[in-house]
Amino acid sequence: MLERLASTRGFLNGKEDIPSHWADVGELKIPRFKFDFGFEASEALKGLGLEVPSTIIHKSCIEVDEVGSKAAAAAVIFVGCCGPAEKRYDFVADHPFLFLVKEYRSGLILFLGQVMDPSKH
Repeated sequence: MLERLASTRGFLNGKEDIPSHWADVGELKIPRFKFDFGFEASEALKGLGLEVPSTIIHKSCIEVDEVGSKAAAAAVIFVGCCGPAEKRYDFVADHPFLFLVKEYRSGLILFLGQVMDPSKH
């Protein structure tokens, strides 16, 4: 799935790819994890025709633990007055899963990764 995301332009732009509504989450269990990734980006940028300094190194990191995420954080408060109660959804990540951090207004994906074996984190 991660390969498909990385190789298919606009894969996460469609409405069917990412739910467009908020859901009331009941039980939420996600393993602690930390990923970092870095690469030397000078050659890739030169390949795009850019003149760059001698070395450009790109590094990104995301860490999720009991407190939350250190890469990004968000809070939403809903106040309801009428109508039926929303259905609650449990999310227990005891299986492989993808995660992403997406900027809301632009739709830009800031972080994208996968956890293949949650028991190892």
